[in-house]
Amino acid sequence: MNLTGSFRQAKRDLSKTLGLALLAVATTALPALAQNDKMVPIAIPAQPDAIVLNTGPLPGATATESWHSQYGSVFARNVTVATLTPFLPSPEKATGAAVIVAPGGGFRTLSMQNEGWDVAKALADRGVAAFVLKYRLNQTPQDMAGFEASMREMFAGAARPAPPPPAPGAGGAENPMMRIAPQIADARAAFALVRSRSKEWHIDADRIGMVGFSAGAMLTMATTLAGEDAKPAFIGDIYGPLAAVNVPADAPPLFIALAADDPLFAHGDFGLVQSWQKAKRPVEFHYYEQGGHGFGMYQKDTTSTGWFDAFVRWMTMHGYLSKRK
Repeated sequence: MNLTGSFRQAKRDLSKTLGLALLAVATTALPALAQNDKMVPIAIPAQPDAIVLNTGPLPGATATESWHSQYGSVFARNVTVATLTPFLPSPEKATGAAVIVAPGGGFRTLSMQNEGWDVAKALADRGVAAFVLKYRLNQTPQDMAGFEASMREMFAGAARPAPPPPAPGAGGAENPMMRIAPQIADARAAFALVRSRSKEWHIDADRIGMVGFSAGAMLTMATTLAGEDAKPAFIGDIYGPLAAVNVPADAPPLFIALAADDPLFAHGDFGLVQSWQKAKRPVEFHYYEQGGHGFGMYQKDTTSTGWFDAFVRWMTMHGYLSKRK
């Protein structure tokens, strides 16, 4: 499957703006968040329910996992071993549906709270078994000052024009999937684990979806289109790139949410939506007037805060939240 165009565009989008997104996302958030944008190192939180996936340690990793707080939330970086943390609904609420949640962070950090745990808790409260995927990340400097400097350097480099893409069929062109091969492997392992324990967790093996945020949305799309045996039943793309892709005939229903003032991905066309439409596959697109990037589960005075309720209604419409007898 040829996804080179969409992932090359996503790569350009990330290289131009992720430094800004990670260092100053709060400029599009609430004023209270903007005043709390300093990265403060914290101890690695206890994660007693996290299950280590069988993908092994990140090859060649030298920096070790570390965490920091920012915007009143917590983030992980230098993740070298992938884990999956279950958030299971109470038996009386359980619908049998499940969602693997992929936080964002430019494949350099993971927004574990705002785009991970808080999403999973809200899904479990609606009767959906949720699993937060802490996938392996690209290495960054171990110390916080070095990390911040590396992000500033990456953002400064965004001012340089991107090199032209190689001509079709040109030799030596990099397979864009190779850039996130470890993360795709982690997502595949997550689906395999959930399916292997579906009876124990009271999950319908054919109703396991995936929702991702920013880079996590890119991983969700890659897992859907190139994840081989993963095969999500439905997917959510929350403020990810909207570049066109080649859509298979059996592509799952797709839910998309993006703010019109998103500094990263709101300045292109809606190729992803159109790709799903041309393939005659179900797609729902919410384009909010305001919300910026990274709104996740933050409560903001914008309609983008309603994305989660819309996502749940969409799952309900497709029958994923109807209990099976």
